[in-house]
Amino acid sequence: MSTDKYPVQKTDAEWREQLDEMQYEVTRHAATERAFSGRYWNHWSKGEYCCIGCGTPLFEATTKFDAGCGWPSYWAPVNSEVVERVEDRSHGMVRVEVRCHQCGSHLGHVFPDGPPPTGERYCINSAAIDFKPET
Repeated sequence: MSTDKYPVQKTDAEWREQLDEMQYEVTRHAATERAFSGRYWNHWSKGEYCCIGCGTPLFEATTKFDAGCGWPSYWAPVNSEVVERVEDRSHGMVRVEVRCHQCGSHLGHVFPDGPPPTGERYCINSAAIDFKPET
């Protein structure tokens, strides 16, 4: 994954120092945590979910819903500018990967099977996000 086009730039050593092993594998190498294993799949507090790599606000808790898939799911990001959509042809299928638009961190994938009003399901790895409670 080429990351030289993103505003937030860090060396591999800096990423490894900042992130734990799972966060590093998910965000820098597009790994996926096991379903129902992440800290936010069943988390329902008020606040916002931010990129673990650079702190960019990505999803509001008000857009989170239980998709039954075992990963945090949202029907929309905070705005269309915070996530980048990239065609993903890995694992013998075609999906739409979502990355943080500021640092290029892999977040998860977006699918066309979500609830209204968007009909989209942003299926996000808990390891790629951090929660900031509403104050």
